[in-house]
Amino acid sequence: MPAVNISQDDFDTKVLKADKPVLVDFYADWCGPCKMAAPVLDELADETNDKYSVMKVNVDNNQELSQKYQVMSIPTVILFNRGEEVERKIGFAGKAGYEELLKKA
Repeated sequence: MPAVNISQDDFDTKVLKADKPVLVDFYADWCGPCKMAAPVLDELADETNDKYSVMKVNVDNNQELSQKYQVMSIPTVILFNRGEEVERKIGFAGKAGYEELLKKA
């Protein structure tokens, strides 16, 4: 199951009120490093489906969320647990970088 696209309308339900840690990829369709991160995050979504959720937020369509979480450059991947930001990685971190992030939950 690939990473799920969400918007500000369902962010609270799918991320902040989730019963497991959530990795959120803030991206844009025109962003080269975001395109490199997408298949890696989809792979992680498949592998960690039972323990974590992987969500995607398009910054162009969800500017309020981007501002709220101070996303200044993309991709920015933020790990949330119990509604709180745990840590973030800015730029393409590779699979190992995202796995390292998940361990912090």
